[in-house]
Amino acid sequence: MLPAARHQAIVDVVQRERVVRVSDLAQQLGVSLMTVRRDIELLEEGGKLERIHGGAKLPGDASTHEPGFEQKSTQLTAEKRAIAVEAAAMVQEGMAVGLSAGTTTWALAKELVDGPPITVVTNSVRIADLFHHAASTSPARFSSTVILIGGQRTPSDALVGPIATSALKQLHLDVLFLGVHGMDAQAGFTTPNLLEAETDRAFVAAARKTVVLADHTKWGVLGISSIASLDEVDEVISDPGLGSDAQRVLQDRVGRLRLASALGQPA
Repeated sequence: MLPAARHQAIVDVVQRERVVRVSDLAQQLGVSLMTVRRDIELLEEGGKLERIHGGAKLPGDASTHEPGFEQKSTQLTAEKRAIAVEAAAMVQEGMAVGLSAGTTTWALAKELVDGPPITVVTNSVRIADLFHHAASTSPARFSSTVILIGGQRTPSDALVGPIATSALKQLHLDVLFLGVHGMDAQAGFTTPNLLEAETDRAFVAAARKTVVLADHTKWGVLGISSIASLDEVDEVISDPGLGSDAQRVLQDRVGRLRLASALGQPA
């Protein structure tokens, strides 16, 4: 493939996926990692994309842009599954567990469906549907309780706003697993939706322990509204693609950082 055609192919993938890894591009294009990195550098100079650790994203992706659930659910599936498996091991029978909306928390919900009986509190339509399907198809082995709070629906299928926030203020959770749009040393954990930020802050206030589930592409991404600062969170579970600088910041600021490797991949 000629360089011009390869560059256009990379731009097409980034425009479609919004975030893409160097390793995935190299495999798709049949070239070396070094070649893809050089291509990304040239394309960034031309304003076609923006480099991030281990990949590239759309340039200047707006802080209020909110991708839909379907789009996000096809991205970084192996990393999200590894993070979900790590998080699921923290859940014990009888716990009251908060699951905020998001594709990584949805991956966690899939792990919890066959887990010990717990009470799940969520503002995610997708997560509630997942548990409802499990209860209706296998009622004999499904014994968890699911509470879906109400509210205004977002593009990511979260229920947010005053109704959701008011409901959460009445609850007490053992642990909250929080999905985020981005994480940053100064801004902390952020979302592109103002109402979702308010609801997520209520989730954090209701929980004795908050665990953020975020793959490595979330580092350096800024949503318009902050949910919590780094030091307000007890734990972050990410993946080994997280850059060394990001790891140092998180290890210094959050209670604990864990990197979950996908099955068959080294940590």
